[in-house]
Amino acid sequence: MYPFFYRRVLVHLDPERAHTLAVDFLRVMGASAAGRAVLRRLFAPRPDPRQVVEVWGIKFPHVLGLAGGFDKRAECLPGLAALGFGHVEIGTITPRPQPGNPRPRVFRLPEDQALINRMGFPGDGAAAARAHLERTPRLIPVAVSLGKNKETALERAAEDYCEVLNTLHPYGDFFTLNISSPNTPELRRLQTPAYLSELLGAVQSTMKRLSPKPLLIKIAPDLTWAEIDTILDLALQHQIAGIVATNTTLSREGLHSPAQSENGGLSGLPLRERSTVIIRYIRDRIGDKLGIIGVGGIFNHTDLQQKLDAGAVLVQAYTGFIYRGMGFVKRCLRP
Repeated sequence: MYPFFYRRVLVHLDPERAHTLAVDFLRVMGASAAGRAVLRRLFAPRPDPRQVVEVWGIKFPHVLGLAGGFDKRAECLPGLAALGFGHVEIGTITPRPQPGNPRPRVFRLPEDQALINRMGFPGDGAAAARAHLERTPRLIPVAVSLGKNKETALERAAEDYCEVLNTLHPYGDFFTLNISSPNTPELRRLQTPAYLSELLGAVQSTMKRLSPKPLLIKIAPDLTWAEIDTILDLALQHQIAGIVATNTTLSREGLHSPAQSENGGLSGLPLRERSTVIIRYIRDRIGDKLGIIGVGGIFNHTDLQQKLDAGAVLVQAYTGFIYRGMGFVKRCLRP
C-alpha cells in the first residue's frame, strides 16, 4: 500500500512538505491511545523479549531507532513509538529558534534510493522542545541531538551545546553532539583537535553537574582514518560513551539521479558501505571501549545485520524509513 501511495501522492509533493504532513499525521495519531493502537496494529512488529538489548544501562525494546532529523522539534514521539521504533533521536536542537537554510533544501534521488538535504538545523529552539517533551509520555528511550546556532562563532560553540543540554537534560536518555552536519558553515571544524577537546570537556563538565548520562559524538563519513583516530582518542580521554557512525556525506560518487548536483548532505543507500567500513574500523581499533550506533543506508534486515556484524550495538535509520514507509521497522526486524 505504501509504495502505491508514495508513487501516486508523496513523490509529487515537495519533499519537505511531504515530511511535514508525515510529522503532523504521526503527531495527531500519537496524541491518543486509540490512535497509537491503530498504528501499532497496522505497522508495528510484535514485541519480542528476545530482541531487548541493554546499552549504557538503558533498556531498548530492540536495536533499531530513528535517526535525528525526522522529529526535529520533538512533536511526534508517541506516534513514532507506536510504529515500533526502539528509540528516537530528536533534533538537532539549537538553543535559540532559527529558520535554517533557504528552500528548497531537501531533494529526492529515487534512482539512488537517497536524499540530499541542506536544512541547516531549522527549529524552534530548546525551550520549545522542552515544552513538547514535558507533555510527552515516556514510551521508548529518547536521544537528544545537540547543536549550535548558525550565528554562534566556533569559539563559543561549547556554550550553545551546554545550553541545550541544560535545558533538555531531564528529558533525554542519552545525548549526541552533532558536530558533523555539512549544512551549518564550519560546523565540521568542531571535529578537529583545536575545538573538540575543549567542547568535550565543557559538555562533560555540564553533564556531570546535572547528573551523568551517556554522551555520544556523531562523526562525518568523509573523515580520514587519521582524523577518526584523533576523535577516538579524545573521546576516550573525555569518557565519551559512544560514536554515531555516520552523518551524511558530501561525496557524490556513483550517483545517477539528476538532483545529485544539489549542495548538501547525502543520505541513504550510497552511504551504506562507507558507514559500515567506518564502524568496523572503530571496533577493530578500540574494541568495546565505545558503543557504536550504526547509521547509513539501512533499508532492510540484511542492512541492519551488516551494521551489527561490523560492531554496532544499536542502529538508526532515516532515509530507508522515508522510502519504505510506516511498516519500515517490521520489515527491518524480520529476517
